Amino acid sequence: MAETGCHGGRETMLEAASAAGKSAGMAQLMQDYPRGPHDQPQSMCPAFGALRVGLRMKRTATILSGSACCVYGLTFTSHFYGARRSVGYVPFNSETLVTGKLFEDIRDAVRETAKPEDYDAVVVINLCVPTASGVPLDLLPKQIDGVRVIGIDVPGFGVPTHAEAKDVLSGAMLRYARGEAEAGPVARPAGLRDELPMVALIGELFPADPVGIGALLAPLGLALAPGLPSREWRDLYGALDCAVAAAVHPFYTATVREFRAAGRPVVGSGPVGVEGTAAWLGAIAKAANLPASVLDAARAKLLPGIAATLAAAPIKARITLSGYEGSELLVARLLVEAGAEVPYVGTACPKTEWSAADLDWLSAHGTHVQYRASFEQDLAAMRDVQPDLAVGTTPLVQQAKEAGIPALYYTNMVSARPLFGAAGAGAMAGIVAAQTRGRERFTRMVSFFDGVGTRDAAGYGWQDKPRDPPGFRDRLARQRAAKLKAEAAVGT
Repeated sequence: MAETGCHGGRETMLEAASAAGKSAGMAQLMQDYPRGPHDQPQSMCPAFGALRVGLRMKRTATILSGSACCVYGLTFTSHFYGARRSVGYVPFNSETLVTGKLFEDIRDAVRETAKPEDYDAVVVINLCVPTASGVPLDLLPKQIDGVRVIGIDVPGFGVPTHAEAKDVLSGAMLRYARGEAEAGPVARPAGLRDELPMVALIGELFPADPVGIGALLAPLGLALAPGLPSREWRDLYGALDCAVAAAVHPFYTATVREFRAAGRPVVGSGPVGVEGTAAWLGAIAKAANLPASVLDAARAKLLPGIAATLAAAPIKARITLSGYEGSELLVARLLVEAGAEVPYVGTACPKTEWSAADLDWLSAHGTHVQYRASFEQDLAAMRDVQPDLAVGTTPLVQQAKEAGIPALYYTNMVSARPLFGAAGAGAMAGIVAAQTRGRERFTRMVSFFDGVGTRDAAGYGWQDKPRDPPGFRDRLARQRAAKLKAEAAVGT
């Protein structure tokens, strides 16, 4: 397996993992994170999602076990996104992998790291090769001197996207915390109020959004529990103590499973726009067993303000939307309610019951929703629709701008702004208006640079565009023909 490496192909890696005793774990991953018709979306290494969750938690150490090139890329990306702590790494070679010494090295690293004065938990993440080789992280001690030890497999051939890898670690942590809470008293989360029933939000949100959602819940007599992924261990207890869990991001399958095991009801979608907010408040009120009068009063108080914000800043544009965050359907709902035409939404995440209401609503409003969307599908939709604004991933934005279409990178521009309540409605209108005003400028730029820097004419020579030497293409064609003829002769 070490010689094959992490680029040996998905089927090869799956077969190796099953042969090494990981068949049950891989089957669970396949069930939790189903693939699409094209296998899985193109994205960064999925393990980045789990790494990100661990690095954002206080008093949590993270150790990676995988190929050196993968570990380098993951740690580089994590620090690029603002990580301010070290990442542990347990290297291996063919001998330590085959003999089982790698597991012993991981166990030694965990024992050295698990100091209660420094950490509440140590997370160990198996990447592709250790997973396929059957490195048994489940045999690690569950705790050392009070420090929890959590080992997870996050292989690229088993977890399709880095968004879903967040769920792998969040679900594993919540399962551990649920066991602690069931066993006896646990530490109280800092600043937690207990006079009101609470709602736990599932999914990474823009920092202002939990505050806005809290304001929407207040008229129902509800408060916010600590959200997931959490920022410190004791927040997991607070999340489990909720009255209702809200799967705002609908791909947290393992996390939802733990809430259900704890007896907590789970609702999907989110409070976007007028219709979306009304429906979400209704689902929350039903799950929390609130009387209809309380729900009606809350809607009467909250919805007019959102409607006024949408009316004050209507969006008159055709927009295609694609991304891998998990909130794509919610953003599309908000755009449509604001007046935009959204013919296409692509998301790298899978279809789950938690986005069913959004799917039905968007379909009823003429939007095609593509789950497990590939870059090629997103690109084809953009070229077919010719939108006033394309919102998508980095390569899609590049293609859009080359075609003279205003475009926004979803993760940095849309996910970095409020989405829910009146604040979300106002922010989205401002983004679209600012970008669509530049359509004519893009058209002039494309016309001015037409033919420059493309294909084999990329760049400039000393005074002019590069030109082929006389007979250059003919010589290459003859060389290729001679090579093919020689190879055919050898074959006979």
